[in-house]
Amino acid sequence: MADTPSRSLVLLGDGLARSIDASSHTHLHSLASHSLCGFLSLPNSVPAESEDERIVREFAVLLDAHKTCLNSNEPNSDNIVQKDTTSQTLSDRFMGMKAAILTNNSSLKSFSAKLGFTVLHFDELVKDHTAELHDMVAAVELLKLLGFDEGKVLDNNRFDIVFFHIGAGETVNSYEQKTVSADMEYIDALVGEIMSQSQPGSDIGSRLHLSLVMSYGNVLDNDDLKYSVSKSGDEKNSYFSTLFPLQSYAMKGGFPRKDIRHHSPMLIAQRQHAVTRKDNAERFCFEDFKEHGGNLTIPADRFLHEIAFKLWKAPKYGA
Repeated sequence: MADTPSRSLVLLGDGLARSIDASSHTHLHSLASHSLCGFLSLPNSVPAESEDERIVREFAVLLDAHKTCLNSNEPNSDNIVQKDTTSQTLSDRFMGMKAAILTNNSSLKSFSAKLGFTVLHFDELVKDHTAELHDMVAAVELLKLLGFDEGKVLDNNRFDIVFFHIGAGETVNSYEQKTVSADMEYIDALVGEIMSQSQPGSDIGSRLHLSLVMSYGNVLDNDDLKYSVSKSGDEKNSYFSTLFPLQSYAMKGGFPRKDIRHHSPMLIAQRQHAVTRKDNAERFCFEDFKEHGGNLTIPADRFLHEIAFKLWKAPKYGA
């Protein structure tokens, strides 16, 4: 563990994982090659769920705040009674954590504000700059929110963690395929700029904990075959398949999780110099993460707990 608390930037590519290109999105692959990579498993989707509901639900799971999303105090679907956090903000739960989010999704804005996030506006972040400079300016401004300015680490930081939610319609108001392509180009360029300003050995590089999370969005036909993270699923034709123990991501409190999706996880790469390990993944893609990723699969509701530990806002979770 570092001798000073990290500051965290989380880039969320919502529903964009399918559009990652092996040849053109070079900065995403460069990040993966210098990071600890793996999967975040999600619960199954809710029947007749709208796109806005999916976006909010998956974000809530990342924050371990899905009970807030469901507005229920009943025992969860895993038959484990949890402490009610439906009225608690992130600051309440994580030792005064100061959190901000940038998103164009109105439902996500409302939900985040309920959890105590400061909701920022992307257009204000890059105002007075041309579109060609958006990625560079956005990188600089995002880092400033965390107290990184001109390569230096300031003593006073406005936020401990900043989420930037990017999905179809986030950078331009359209849901056409060209919009998805534009979002992918944008997030690739943004990752490149952030990596450039947080090189290993720099003041920022040793304090910035960068997470890139890319999701598949709505589940499509054959996703359970193309993007399965289940070992027993790989061995389903074996006579010994029934003897495979449940993997750790499918367990909670010593009990099997009853609502776990064994495919189409979120893809995650995390980088902080001298803090995160580097695995053997070379490309930001499902196949490479499954074969060479060092983080394997963890439940998405553990994501924020792990980061909060690095921010000195929570005790260590797990091993």
